[in-house]
Amino acid sequence: MLGANSWVIKTLTEIRNTAAGSFVKAPLMIHYLPTSNTLIGIHVPFVNYNFDDGVRNQSLGDIELLAKYQFYRKDEMGKTFRLVAKSLQTFPTGKPLGLEGISTGDYQSYLGIVAGYESIKFGISNELGYNLQPYNDLDELRYKLGFGLPLLKSTYPVKQVNLYFEYQNSWFTSLKEYLLLYAQGIQYAKGRLTVEAAVQFPLVQTISDEEERNFSLFLGSRYIF
Repeated sequence: MLGANSWVIKTLTEIRNTAAGSFVKAPLMIHYLPTSNTLIGIHVPFVNYNFDDGVRNQSLGDIELLAKYQFYRKDEMGKTFRLVAKSLQTFPTGKPLGLEGISTGDYQSYLGIVAGYESIKFGISNELGYNLQPYNDLDELRYKLGFGLPLLKSTYPVKQVNLYFEYQNSWFTSLKEYLLLYAQGIQYAKGRLTVEAAVQFPLVQTISDEEERNFSLFLGSRYIF
């Protein structure tokens, strides 16, 4: 969360390789902070899909509306702890490709709580939420645990290199399926600009064969106005 009346333009492109083919999601993400503890945003993704059976094309993906509200904050010398409520509403603007997080053609509603601790030495984030998909059986209980490790001394203006480690647990409650993903990333931040890259791969996946993942590559950037 940044200061009131801040704008953030960002993207986080995902290149996903699965048992069914290769897919790219490149979203344009615009965030606005009306106050220092609230955020609203819109994500408009462009999707390129290349199925192994020869079906390939480009299209608009599922548009998302994001809202966050920071309802607790405790600052101490060189560290801070925050609690944030998060809502992500996904609209069926994409083709029904069956690609979770990319293009499903189904409405989805996610509600979660984010708890984050950050110091000059390290950061820890936790996110617990539920993604409801009322028109199919892909309801998901999701838990993320992430760690951040800064490699440079804290300075102002910001000039930092961070390493990130994240685990994502997804329980698909109706299907009785489970997915555990691990991501390793690096981020460079200087002033108002941030660039980052990460690779994500499955550690455990008890899901249908055609939906099994091999890896995802993430490339992102962010600029604060």
